[in-house]
Parts: sequence; C-alpha cells; structure tokens
Amino acid sequence: MKTDPRVDAYIAKSADFARPILRHLRVLVHEACPEAEETIKWGMPSFVHHGIVCGMAGFKQHCAFGFWRKGLTDEIARTGVKAEQAMGSLGRITGLGDLPADRAMLGYIRKAARLNEAGAPARPKPKAKPALPVPADLAAALRKNAKAANSFAGFSPGARREYIEWITEAKRPETRLTRLTTTIQWVAAGKRRNWKYENC
Repeated sequence: MKTDPRVDAYIAKSADFARPILRHLRVLVHEACPEAEETIKWGMPSFVHHGIVCGMAGFKQHCAFGFWRKGLTDEIARTGVKAEQAMGSLGRITGLGDLPADRAMLGYIRKAARLNEAGAPARPKPKAKPALPVPADLAAALRKNAKAANSFAGFSPGARREYIEWITEAKRPETRLTRLTTTIQWVAAGKRRNWKYENC
C-alpha cells in the first residue's frame, strides 16, 4: 500500500467510534485500487489515482466518505443513500453498519478508479449560496474589534458563512455566546472556521 503517515495521524486523532470506520475504508480503497496513493487534501485523507478517487473524514459524531466523479455519485444516490445528510457520497456514517456491503464498496471504488483513468468529468461545482446576513450579535462584536472586523470583511463569502452558520445553529444562549467569543478570537487571528483541519 502507498500510505501516508499523515493519514495514520489523522485516524489516530479521530474519535473512538470513527477509527474503525476510517481504517476499514482505507483497507477497502487499497484492496480495490492498489495503485492509489494517500495524501491529505483540505485537511482530510484522500486517495489519488489519475486524480482524486475518493476521500474520507471523521467528525465528532459521524464520518463521511465521498467519490469525486459525478457518474458514481449519481449511481450511489439511486440506491437510496441519503448523501445530502452529510458531506460526501454515503451520508452520515456512525458505524460500520452504515456502510454499503464490502462487495458493493469495492465495486464503487474500482469504478471510480476506472472513471479517473478514462478522464471522466469531476462532480460539478455546487452553485454558490447566497450571502447570509450577519446576525446582530456578531455585527456588534465585530464593531468592537477592528482587527476582527477587517479580517472578517476580507474573508470569502463561504468563510463568512461558516462562522455565521456556526453561531446561529447554537441551540442554547450560552453555547451561542461561547461560539461568538471564539469567532472573534479566531477571526482576529485571520483563522477560518475550520482552520484546525486545513493544515493537517
């Protein structure tokens, strides 16, 4: 296997429930496509063979696994997998039982590698989402911190959206306040919302 020690480190740092899932996915990829090389892209393990074949990620409460080529993501969607529930092609993965059968997964991975070899088109870029309004509490906090305000203004619409959604999705007032405080600290330092994962 053409492994990358950064992937070992990523798996080791993942949540307890995620490690067996990520290890199993890794084994499947190398079984289906022995030529695949591991790397880290966007802070997450990716597998490359004539371009990106697939990638995986571990989060606090679920894992994700996605293919790069459009034809394959459409095929998986037809099996009833609700991919829209999470990033990737397979929806939220919280245990090995959430994965398609190994035989199906091996077939998907082999097909993804063949699509790459044939130069099939990648997934189309998602349509840009409209800008979100800055909530009043975030706007007030930014007015009090010029460095954070300047940095926030320089962020891409997507980077601003990540912070706005993180703050507004908080269910409890104290959680929202904690996220708001953290946002101002991170933005003042020029950090995007998921900066911890960007340089893994």
